[in-house]
Amino acid sequence: MGERTPRGPGLRASLFPLTGPLRFLLLSSFLIPLGSFMVLPFMSVFLHERLGMGLGTVGVVLAVASLVQFSGGIVGGALADRIGLRRTMLWALVVRTAGFAGLLLALRWPPLAIWALVLTCCGAALYLPANKAYLVHGVDDERRPAFLSAGNAALNAGMAVGPLIAGPFVLSSPGWLFAAVTALFLAVTAGHARLPGTDGTHPTASEETARSGLLAGVALLPFAANALAFYLYFHFQHFLAVYAVEHASSAFYSMVLLLCFTLVIVVQPLASGLIRRMPYAHALAVGFTGLAAGLAVLAAGTRTALLAGGALITLGDIVLFLKNDLEALRRSPRSDAVVFGQQRLAAGLGACASGVLGGQLYGLGERDGHTGWFWLLAAAQCLLLPPLLLTLRRRTARCPVPDGHHEGALTRDDTDGRIPGR
Repeated sequence: MGERTPRGPGLRASLFPLTGPLRFLLLSSFLIPLGSFMVLPFMSVFLHERLGMGLGTVGVVLAVASLVQFSGGIVGGALADRIGLRRTMLWALVVRTAGFAGLLLALRWPPLAIWALVLTCCGAALYLPANKAYLVHGVDDERRPAFLSAGNAALNAGMAVGPLIAGPFVLSSPGWLFAAVTALFLAVTAGHARLPGTDGTHPTASEETARSGLLAGVALLPFAANALAFYLYFHFQHFLAVYAVEHASSAFYSMVLLLCFTLVIVVQPLASGLIRRMPYAHALAVGFTGLAAGLAVLAAGTRTALLAGGALITLGDIVLFLKNDLEALRRSPRSDAVVFGQQRLAAGLGACASGVLGGQLYGLGERDGHTGWFWLLAAAQCLLLPPLLLTLRRRTARCPVPDGHHEGALTRDDTDGRIPGR
């Protein structure tokens, strides 16, 4: 048996007492995804059915939006270093509020919807790095995991509740829905303006980044595995709304998302230790198998299949996303922020490819009346594409691993206690 490591302080002891600004920031970590996910999960349905866009066009729009939202995190981190955390969050929220207001105006002028969606994704890209940095600013190392876990739980709770609230209204009363979300973001932005400022500049880190480049020291295998995982997962993320509304209803689609986010909130913290110790090759096998099984089950098109498929896909992504981040931290010599930026770039590239290719394939299946084949093709890719990573794995230098540990299984000090966000 492995040697026991000393436990840190409990979650409650680590979080309390909370200052007023941190309480507000945790509340915002719930309200912002709550408002966003009252709208964004339904964009494929809204653009296709309400605004009349073809699914091929919808796929391209979602691909660009995903690329901006994920890959732009690198820019958000750099901006926070330059102008400070609070100012970055404020500008990000202003941009995102303008995006949701643009969706409201798009009901009268549909072409504006594309630019409005991209604006909301730009705001998300700028906000997240600064939000995480502000949350742990001045917090000692032992308490940081608790604060990051609390922020992640609040984020996923908002993502779960938002679609449940908005499902019945997204097609019947989108105007009222977009107006309510815009008002919510105005209130949250005003609250952020009252936060105390912090010293968000890090001259040494900025000089190092400028000299080395944002992609220097990238952990190639975790980068590629993350891009592939997001490419496959976003078949589910982008196109389940259209499929679920066709086979059930928008309200039932909200229930599927609620199940998925609940699994993340409950299972990820409980399984994080197991995932951390799991050899990397095993984690990839478990994660991609879960995605394959879930996507294949969706092809049945029943309500039970939608729930079961969503659950299997979520369990697969819990393993893949967390393990890829942990492995990137272990293999890369760069700072946490740069590593997460690189992994977000990989996620953006994968999500973009999924939108472009998936939109064309789903549109083809819809025209032929066989959308179930779309999910079976995605499931087949989950089984056929990951073995290509083995070729990349052989070509990458193996990191030195302490005696008595499997390759890819993290020891207590491999990431210096760093806990990546989902």
